[in-house]
Amino acid sequence: MALKPVSKEEWEIVNKDNRKIVEEFLRESTTLSDETLKQYTSALKIFYYWVSKECGNKTFSEIKPRDYLLYQNFLIREGLSSSGVRLKRSAISSLNGYIEIYYNDEFPLFRNFVNKKIPTPEISFVNEKNPLSIDEYRILCDTLEKQEKWQEVAYLKCSFSSGARRAEIRQFLKNIINEEPKTIGDTKIYSTGEIRCKGKGKTGKIRKLQIDEDAMNSVKKWLEIRGKDNCDFLFVSKKGSSISQIPIRTFNLWCTNMFEPIVGRRVHPHLFRESRATSMVVEQGKDIKIAQKLLGHNSSTTTEIYVVRDDEDDSDEAFT
Repeated sequence: MALKPVSKEEWEIVNKDNRKIVEEFLRESTTLSDETLKQYTSALKIFYYWVSKECGNKTFSEIKPRDYLLYQNFLIREGLSSSGVRLKRSAISSLNGYIEIYYNDEFPLFRNFVNKKIPTPEISFVNEKNPLSIDEYRILCDTLEKQEKWQEVAYLKCSFSSGARRAEIRQFLKNIINEEPKTIGDTKIYSTGEIRCKGKGKTGKIRKLQIDEDAMNSVKKWLEIRGKDNCDFLFVSKKGSSISQIPIRTFNLWCTNMFEPIVGRRVHPHLFRESRATSMVVEQGKDIKIAQKLLGHNSSTTTEIYVVRDDEDDSDEAFT
């Protein structure tokens, strides 16, 4: 579950020194990506609002290790996942590290207690990785085409073909249809413009992603149906006469409300990335380093995490 965001009125209740240091930290954290900055903003406001309600609105310099522990236990009791708790710990720890370094002259006794001294929660249940088979992928594509869900078809095929994350797919521009393909044998490959991929800092890792001809055909079909407009992004949201870049959460809604009923099981945006890696390495027999290059990992060890293998045949050898 997710905790309710802190409202503007609730934030005004928080001790002014706490508000000041949080706002300064967020303003000066130029190395954080926009998405991380957004998450940290929410996490820190939730923490200091809790401090205002449960700890007498102490200033940040008065908060004790026990207070941090009580807050973590509060998050756990509220049903927050272990990953959610870890994110909120990370936000507080980063702020405390900032105070420890840059305010040492004013608060020489201040210490960042949100580390190993306060144990992290155990990792909660993680859904088993179960990539789409090629047959499931084709059924999903065929069904969406019959339903004339052309934007969703284009998203699905671009996601699978490129192995891109949802935040990367969201950045695709419609001018990709003007790109000249690279031809390898009978295969045509189309490159996107520069995409900000996952990585440290605001710039992250800049890459050009690739899609195949089948994905490109779905893009052309979607743009034909969409018609002319002034939005440069490929995937869009329409509200009346207004059209804009699609909200990232919409991809999750498509997966839950539209894709899951078709395949009859859990579907999420990252599943297409896992499915692409598994298809390449396990079904097509390609080298793991080829999948690594497509997915943009620094190490093939990371790529291997995405590849789901059937180890049953290997264990059978113990009986032969």
